[in-house]
Amino acid sequence: MRPIAVNSPADTIGDMTSTDERAAVPRLDDETDAAIVREISVDARATLAQLSERVGLSSSAVQARLRRLETRGVIEGYRALFNAEALGKPLAAFIEITPLDPGQPDNAPEMLAHLSAIEACHSVAGDAAYMLFVRVPTPRDLEDLIREVRAAASVNTRTTIVLQTFFENRPIEPA
Repeated sequence: MRPIAVNSPADTIGDMTSTDERAAVPRLDDETDAAIVREISVDARATLAQLSERVGLSSSAVQARLRRLETRGVIEGYRALFNAEALGKPLAAFIEITPLDPGQPDNAPEMLAHLSAIEACHSVAGDAAYMLFVRVPTPRDLEDLIREVRAAASVNTRTTIVLQTFFENRPIEPA
């Protein structure tokens, strides 16, 4: 098991980061928090009793820690994972976008937020400014979406179609 980042008095010795900057990044307090995060990463539907047994705390202690992790922003929410094909969107693709005019405002995420086929928008280093992950029903729908992306954000695009996904939505291990 890898060590985790925890808050401790030693974190502030010789640290040039302001208290406000550190407060902006949620952190885990200890290995028990990390264990709880690992467990709900694997099974977010686990009951308090199940979590309690797995991490060695009482149900009330686990509940208090979960509330604290939620309040601090370590746990941002719980969600269901769906089979995209079953929902009629079997075609997945990555679309790199680059501004047509390097001097234009960097507002592509705001300009594209209304397009529901875009599942994720990442700012990236490299030739592209952003990488979009999209899911659509058909190649024609992908072509239409690319046209919409270009028009809405005034960007060039480069598209890579996903042929097969070997894994995704893996549990996040605390650092």
